[in-house]
Amino acid sequence: MSLNWGPHFIVPSETLRAFSGKVLLRENFDETLLKKELEKLGYSGAFFRATNPWYYRKKDGETWIKIGESSDRQNDFSVQWDTTALANGAYQVLGLMHVFVKKADEEFAVARQNIVEVTIEN
Repeated sequence: MSLNWGPHFIVPSETLRAFSGKVLLRENFDETLLKKELEKLGYSGAFFRATNPWYYRKKDGETWIKIGESSDRQNDFSVQWDTTALANGAYQVLGLMHVFVKKADEEFAVARQNIVEVTIEN
């Protein structure tokens, strides 16, 4: 069984998935579970950087469109998304968390994704 270290989408309420206008996308990860996952995979070392690009698409669409990217862990990798130009309807938002780990002279990255369904109501 995989340890779910993240990313975890942050919203004020689990029921708040209807967006209008400018919204702030945020997510985080659990450092303790990440370390356990790395050990389970046979890796050790300290993570030294994390970055989270954000994408969206119409629900069941094929192509992801980049919203932005953040490496600001203190602010939960937040990126502002202006939905005013989008048609109302169902969309998916993808957060693709990359964590970079260093051990001696070796660097590597692990990544996880989180896809949430949202509704645009402009």
